[in-house]
Amino acid sequence: MTEKPVIRVLLADDHEAVRSGVAAILSTDPGIAVVAEAENGFDALVACHRTLPHVALIDLRMPGTDGIWATERIAAETDTRVLVLTTYDSDDMLSRALTAGANGYLLKSASGAEIIHAVRHVAAGRHVLDPAMAGALIAQATAAQRNEDLAAAPVTPEWWERTTARERDVCRFLMAGMTNQEIAAELHIGVTTVKTHVGSLYAKSGTSSRVELAQIASGIPNQ
Repeated sequence: MTEKPVIRVLLADDHEAVRSGVAAILSTDPGIAVVAEAENGFDALVACHRTLPHVALIDLRMPGTDGIWATERIAAETDTRVLVLTTYDSDDMLSRALTAGANGYLLKSASGAEIIHAVRHVAAGRHVLDPAMAGALIAQATAAQRNEDLAAAPVTPEWWERTTARERDVCRFLMAGMTNQEIAAELHIGVTTVKTHVGSLYAKSGTSSRVELAQIASGIPNQ
């Protein structure tokens, strides 16, 4: 059986203790290897060119050239995908990071398992957003979509007609920025059941993320 290639990771953070801690977490997964470390954005860019990592975990605030600068340059000059790992949970920093080309945004309060999960998802070409930040982004996307649709006649899409009553309940709470756990508690059902409903909504709507689903569902009349 052919073994899957190891995911090569670069760590960029001006605190050595943070780099050591994240490296220790990633080392618990045999499919991930830290190939380089950097203390600022410029060194991170140089290391990406030199070591060709699949994923760069980038802190936003570093001395000299910061994480936003590094994200923009790494995204423009290399094939490395960027996963921001930061303490900053502001909408502005999130927006700047995504605009710069980040493929994921994770807070340092995330568990070890969540960090490993995020690295694997970003390496696989998917996008990752910390659940604590999802609500604000969904709200922004929903508001923007509604503003664009104000002049358009409301039309109920065919895929929404095929959803069940419970799926619509889940979708409404998802649009409000609630996590799977919060939705489960609100509807008095299991988290696994919520995930099943969300997966069904993705399949019926042709979407692949909570943000995308919220965007297209926001314009549906009489939800």
